[in-house]
Amino acid sequence: MPEPFVKHTGTAVALLRDHIDTDQIIPSREMKTVSRKGLADGLFAGWRYAEPGGRHPNPDFALNAQKAHGASVLVTGKNFGCGSSREHAVWALAEYGFRAIIAESFNSIFHGNCLRNGILPITLDDQHALEGPTWTGGETVTIDLPTQTVAISCLPEWVGRFAIDDYPKRLLLEGLDPIGLTLQSSDLLDAFEARDREARPWVYADYSAAKAD
Repeated sequence: MPEPFVKHTGTAVALLRDHIDTDQIIPSREMKTVSRKGLADGLFAGWRYAEPGGRHPNPDFALNAQKAHGASVLVTGKNFGCGSSREHAVWALAEYGFRAIIAESFNSIFHGNCLRNGILPITLDDQHALEGPTWTGGETVTIDLPTQTVAISCLPEWVGRFAIDDYPKRLLLEGLDPIGLTLQSSDLLDAFEARDREARPWVYADYSAAKAD
């Protein structure tokens, strides 16, 4: 289960590029597992490392800058997460430590994958304000989910606002995915099944004895 997201303060790293696709977020050659673990090293591998398949850091890539170490907020451009629907892209971002992504716009499937995996995708009402400062790395971002606001250290007089639907907001605040939310109603589900067993016993017929014969 993801960690609850209520109020988060963290270091930002800026990749101010448009149309960053899921193969750039995690190249297919780095997808060596079907689980959510072991993917962080492959995050942005095509840019992060000096050679394909290697692990020698590219010193010119923003994520490798000393000030970006431990970054948990990504600031980027429009149509982030386009391309394939691979959920590995979100898993890699989450395992690396990103809790929020601020972008001009998102691919819709990627946006949904973020919300189900504990990452808050943010499109600000005043996104163009982020074009003003020079992002040098190490900026501090504070995100308050209950009030749906963003504050950034390089814009001291500015407060950004964002919209989010009630359902994904609840998932993030409580640290739940859709299955976890359903399991919170397990008593109601058990009670329904008990009533249904009485009303329609044939639906729950035990065929194990017949199979044994």
